[in-house]
Amino acid sequence: MKADRPIASPARRALAVVVAVLAALTASAAMLAAPAAASGADVATDCTPDGTTACVSPIVLDNNNDPVPGIEVTITGNDFEAVVTSTDGPVSVAVPTVGRYTLTVDPATVPDGMSTDVPERQVVAQTGSTARGAFRIVQGSAPAENGSTTAPSETGTGGEDAEDSGIGDEGTTENASGWPEFSQVWQQFGSGIRFGLLLALASVGLSLIYGTTGISTFSHGEQVTLGALLGFISVNWWGLPVWAAVLATIVICAATGWFQDVVLWGPLRRRGTPVMQLMIVTIGLSMSLQYVIQMFIGGRSQRVLPQNARPVEIAGITLSAASWLSMLVALAVIGVIAWFLTQTRIGRATRAVSDNAALAAATGINPDRIVRIVWTMSTGLAGLSGMLLAISFGSFTWTLGMILLLLMFASVTLGGMGTAFGALAGSIVIGLVVEMSTLIPGMPSSLRYASGLLILILVLLIRPQGLLGRAVRVG
Repeated sequence: MKADRPIASPARRALAVVVAVLAALTASAAMLAAPAAASGADVATDCTPDGTTACVSPIVLDNNNDPVPGIEVTITGNDFEAVVTSTDGPVSVAVPTVGRYTLTVDPATVPDGMSTDVPERQVVAQTGSTARGAFRIVQGSAPAENGSTTAPSETGTGGEDAEDSGIGDEGTTENASGWPEFSQVWQQFGSGIRFGLLLALASVGLSLIYGTTGISTFSHGEQVTLGALLGFISVNWWGLPVWAAVLATIVICAATGWFQDVVLWGPLRRRGTPVMQLMIVTIGLSMSLQYVIQMFIGGRSQRVLPQNARPVEIAGITLSAASWLSMLVALAVIGVIAWFLTQTRIGRATRAVSDNAALAAATGINPDRIVRIVWTMSTGLAGLSGMLLAISFGSFTWTLGMILLLLMFASVTLGGMGTAFGALAGSIVIGLVVEMSTLIPGMPSSLRYASGLLILILVLLIRPQGLLGRAVRVG
């Protein structure tokens, strides 16, 4: 679907720059809102990973794979140090940045006549996941040749934590130059495709809203958070099965979009309210929704699925079973959207209104009716995206929408403002860039989402119409 809006005009470029700056400020505020991890010996051992938190978990087992309590393990790396004691259950701590951490067993805490298979493990912590290093307590002395600090680390999805990044064998360690090896790059590529597909569900709706109304809505991020919240409520409060919770989330979120257009956007459109003022209204709506959502779940992260995630490896990429299913759902929904836009009367009318609303109205299309359908469909897609993201990454917080908003704007700008298929392509690129940027040695975790801002600025400077959009000269 092509966009015929005057992207090349100075006014449009100024508006796009304002959108980029506001989105960057919003994302920065969300990053600052995330609590910093503690360091030292006295740390919390119930870390739950989310979009801004990385966790490290030592696991101590005996020959029967039963937990061994009372073993002290020191976690060091990236100017961080903490000492944790193993228990009968999982223990994990939040680390300040992504990167490599060393887990060292204190031999004084190992029972007499026993030893560990290796004294140290190295793990790679990633935001939104728990990196696990496993030690085995064996009879006698540890083999001398097995004391290497580069022994393979184990990562998984057990305990109280969310899904792991999947980097968990010796092939994922960095080489002598400090750069990651192929297996780690391949794992992050798979994580990037997952993130891109789930981001696309929200970005396509944002692009459709812009294409039919000209509004860059800042409240779209909160529609994503609302989807995660409704998924949490449906599963944990109402006791619905996951498939019913997904349907309930889509229906309720779509209803909020219909309600917004009935009571807010429709009347403002009929009054001829300028687009810039409408955009300011979306900022106010975004702030209101943020604190309403925070009233429900507070400032802590919440898990949609109470049970532990189950890792599944496909083609050398390890993700949770929920992640693989979420990707399949996202692909199916994206296919339905493509069919809807290209093969149905309403879909073709939507594209016509996006291209030229006045000309579409002259051919008998009712633009207001199409816009209402777009608002309803887009908020439903955003809700689905939020729930699938929360399921795939294990948990969510009230800042989820703020963090994703910049990436959604970067996706639709890269693909072409107002072009649904461009938003899909842009989301895949942004997902890959965000996930694979963590492989750069020394890359701080807080900058992984800033890569989206960099792409946004470069697109505005080099090709403002995006990949699939086209510039139109006015005057």
